[in-house]
Amino acid sequence: TAGSKAKLDICEQLGAEIMINYQEQDFVEVMNDITGGRGVDVILDNMGAAYLERNVLALARNGRLAIIGMQGGSKAELNINTLLRKNGTVHAASLRGRPESEKFAICQQVERNIWPWVHAGLVIPVIGATLPLQDAAAAHQLLESGDVSGKIVLTVL
Repeated sequence: TAGSKAKLDICEQLGAEIMINYQEQDFVEVMNDITGGRGVDVILDNMGAAYLERNVLALARNGRLAIIGMQGGSKAELNINTLLRKNGTVHAASLRGRPESEKFAICQQVERNIWPWVHAGLVIPVIGATLPLQDAAAAHQLLESGDVSGKIVLTVL
């Protein structure tokens, strides 16, 4: 999902087959239409509270929701019955609060398992903006505006 045609175009260029503009379409309806009412097996969510209930509705039976961010807030209400009926699971993961040893182990796993995909061109990072470190405040404003597609890189000279 993305909130603009420009962002969906980037997804398509990177190989996405199904793109949903959440500003114009109900992603739960679209996913249910595409799956014949079955729902989706896995949702990777960086929004958090804002979409918790809707994400659970989009899950298939035995579906998994992985929450990896809270851009849409940290407090939500959820009808647990919906999750139970689907036999769904919710998993949350963050680097914050983990001991340095765990962070180091995760970095090693990324280096071993993900970087080869990057080097092979299978994972293509999208850089939306590059700014000098002294413009970090402007980078935050750009990020919060939602007007950037991809990562913001701060350079140190």
